[in-house]
Amino acid sequence: MPSEQQGSASTMPTREFLTFVLGDETYALDIMTVKEIRGYEATTKIANAPEFIKGVINLRGDIVPIIDLRIKFGIGEPTYNEWTIVIMLNIHERIVGIVVDGVSDVMNLEDEEVKPAPEFGVAFDSKYLHGLATLEDHMVIIVDIEALISSDELGLFETA
Repeated sequence: MPSEQQGSASTMPTREFLTFVLGDETYALDIMTVKEIRGYEATTKIANAPEFIKGVINLRGDIVPIIDLRIKFGIGEPTYNEWTIVIMLNIHERIVGIVVDGVSDVMNLEDEEVKPAPEFGVAFDSKYLHGLATLEDHMVIIVDIEALISSDELGLFETA
């Protein structure tokens, strides 16, 4: 007779998410995609790029596109100063930077704590949402950052 208990709550898969702020909302993304967090620096503009692609920077020899999520999601008027944050992500073995208003915290969530995303009421297409979770007294919008960054809409990756 095995003495192990199966199906205990402590064996539920837990994932870590980095929370960040855009406007008045708190968002989160899978922390496994985060390479580093740094301050905003001037970019080299790319001709005919969409407005939300601010340009590129040279990050230790890698040419990294910088996407301003505030512009992409239509959230307020972006400002660039010493408090502006860029989250460097490693998506499909490529580095991409996203500009956000600020980084909040790291949160652990079990799969059951993530609720399905609604089809309305958010600033961007719900196919880029992993879901919603409650953090203390407010909702956190969990972004499927890999789906967003690799989407045809952004055009940063060639489609297979």
